[in-house]
Amino acid sequence: MRRLPERAPPHPKEHAVTTSNHHPIAIVGGGLGGLVLARVLHLGGVEAVVHDLEASPAARPQGGMLDMHVESGQAALRAAGLHEEFLAAIHPGGEAMRILDKHGIVHMEEGDDGGTDGRPEVSRHDLRDMLLASLPQDTIRWGAKVAGARPLTGGRHEVTLASGETFTTDLLVGADGAWSKVRPLLSDARPAYSGISFVEAHLDDADTLHPESAEVVGGGSLFALGDEKGFLAHRESDGRLHVYCALKVPADWFTTGGIDFTDTEAAKARILTSFDGWGDALRGLIGDADGALVPRLIHALPVGHRWDRTPGVTLLGDAAHLMSPFAGEGANLAMLDGAELAAAILAHPGEAEKALTVYEEGLFPRSEHAAAVSADNLDVIFHPDAPQGLLDMFASFREEAEAAGAGS
Repeated sequence: MRRLPERAPPHPKEHAVTTSNHHPIAIVGGGLGGLVLARVLHLGGVEAVVHDLEASPAARPQGGMLDMHVESGQAALRAAGLHEEFLAAIHPGGEAMRILDKHGIVHMEEGDDGGTDGRPEVSRHDLRDMLLASLPQDTIRWGAKVAGARPLTGGRHEVTLASGETFTTDLLVGADGAWSKVRPLLSDARPAYSGISFVEAHLDDADTLHPESAEVVGGGSLFALGDEKGFLAHRESDGRLHVYCALKVPADWFTTGGIDFTDTEAAKARILTSFDGWGDALRGLIGDADGALVPRLIHALPVGHRWDRTPGVTLLGDAAHLMSPFAGEGANLAMLDGAELAAAILAHPGEAEKALTVYEEGLFPRSEHAAAVSADNLDVIFHPDAPQGLLDMFASFREEAEAAGAGS
């Protein structure tokens, strides 16, 4: 995850704010999707309150780089009036990509032409700061961890916080991620383990301290695949390398396999036994990592997850359509969800049910498509013939682009 820079957060008042008893619009979750929703509503003259479980904006790292898609993430930033600020925050060179086999042989390499029409990279941390700074200071209720919610009459809901406080709302939006406390109001679905687990690692100041790792990753992203496993990595704007070691293992493998993540060196050695015979430079992405290793199991909601229209409540982002990261759509879709929900609310003042119906009619098909692509890509990336399937996929993309160019 990205190291937080030593600077003041956008809002200096980092203490938890006591909630009032009632909010016309309450957003649970202060991630990118919830913040875009609050920002676009604010621009339209409608205020919402965001409840976030973190104690402050700087309570934890916010992750690494995100590629912002023109049709989703960038569209949301335009709706939020922040596209120019986004352009200034782009990480130059971040769109470069390399695909390697297990021996470290490069099979495909693409550069970054510096354009903004593709999928430019930006730090999630910087993006969140940008959104936080664009909101009135009292929008966010920090330290407001939601424990549950229950329906009242007339589409209203009562939300209970872990502190025991409660509040009511006319419109409740669950933007609270994979293990949403709002989702049970709408759906019995729960995320299921995808069969893939990550071990997350970082290498600091890579060009100076880890030149071999810096060289193998290159200037942007890396896919090094084989034997139904691999290394996925990208270079961050501060010179760190953000690495995910991916393994196709049972959900309990980290515990039953005897890996003690409190002993970093022992954990490195144990993980690397799964990569015997792999290139030394690739093994070094874990073996030479700085700091602790972090296990992360990849979960997903069912492809096509949806719910019946339920008065006064809806979902966005991972709460609505958690998927594996292999289509690069998670953050982009969450932000688009926020912008689209805000647009529907603003277009139908005083008609919450009409707004939610319009929003969900667009949400369900686009999230189903993205989730299906993500599931398919997982199979391709961790297929026994990898990286061949991924190489074939990018070759087909190039052919389509060339055909479209020839026909224009």
